[in-house]
Amino acid sequence: NPEGMTCKATSLHKFQCRCLRTFFLMMNLLTLPFFSLQQGQFSNPETPGYVGFANLPNQVHRKSVKKGFEFTLMVVGESGLGKSTLINSLFLTDLYPERVIPGAAEKIERTVQIEASTVEIEERGVKLRLTVVDTPGYGDAINSQDCFSTIISYIDDQFERYLHDESGLNRRHIVDNRVHCCFYFISPLGHGLKPLDVQFMKAIHNKVNVVPVIAKADTLTLRERERLKRRILDEIDEHGIKIYHLPDAESDEDEDFKEQTRILKASIPFAVVGSNQQIEAKGKKVRGRLYPWGVVEVENPEHNDFLKLRIMLITHMQDLQEVTQDLHYENFRSDRLKRGGRLSSHGYILPLSPAYVPVCRLASLHLPHSNSKPLIRLESCTINTVVF
Repeated sequence: NPEGMTCKATSLHKFQCRCLRTFFLMMNLLTLPFFSLQQGQFSNPETPGYVGFANLPNQVHRKSVKKGFEFTLMVVGESGLGKSTLINSLFLTDLYPERVIPGAAEKIERTVQIEASTVEIEERGVKLRLTVVDTPGYGDAINSQDCFSTIISYIDDQFERYLHDESGLNRRHIVDNRVHCCFYFISPLGHGLKPLDVQFMKAIHNKVNVVPVIAKADTLTLRERERLKRRILDEIDEHGIKIYHLPDAESDEDEDFKEQTRILKASIPFAVVGSNQQIEAKGKKVRGRLYPWGVVEVENPEHNDFLKLRIMLITHMQDLQEVTQDLHYENFRSDRLKRGGRLSSHGYILPLSPAYVPVCRLASLHLPHSNSKPLIRLESCTINTVVF
């Protein structure tokens, strides 16, 4: 008992006695039990040798849920392929309540526009800040040679903005508007990829994760759909286009997840059908499209790949963000650094020239009664900068 200890004899013995008392007190602090909310007191853990750092993932989970998640999805494709309908079907929301479809005369002189719509979605306490970037006017002009330059500029601008915010003084509340995924819609009426499809995907495959999607798959028979999928994949390999590939399942994953990953990989490109209408089929309400010969159910995996596309997007959303950060953004960032650029106050990369190199004078500073090497003292520094 440390409190019952008595110290006698010399001061050295008293010092040793105080050390022992302190040691016992520290041991009591180290063996404090864990606090129990049910009993209102601390209690020892039941598992022997349990420290508690196994709860670190729970702390990360609570912090992530409290902060929320951000994701930016870009949809690109010709008009009339059902891009807006598919996005509304994926997230059960209406992102385009006041959209006006232009006529043929307006499309002749219309250029590609960028429309970004942001919506806050909450499900079971988890908040998602979803930004959908639409590209109306893509492929509508008579000459579509440079129709995707606006889209590439937008993707690069988001990288520029993130690089500027990341290099700034206040980096606590950086909004990530980088494009994490691009759904590229392919027409089902052709015999594969069009020249515009090939040129566009080759122009952006090193900047964003490209997921090819066959639109309006209900216009194809099952045999036509499988033939078109094989043709598109062959042309993608032939032209060296890099699409997003799902990561392989880890060896410690359960068999259901491995089978799901295998099916998702085999379904690329996804042949989808979108609809926001509720139709009664087989005695229940489903979202689908009503035809004279029957009903196409949107969320029926036997009818189309809509459910597979949504599962792929949700289950691999974190991987899409990591590939954007670790691959596409790092390539953009390293390319800027290779050019020897610097950031201006407005976020533009400016090259360093000899006229703008900082000029500093250094002086040696010796400490008295010291044989060490002289320290460097900064006497003056003149930095010439130009801000646009």
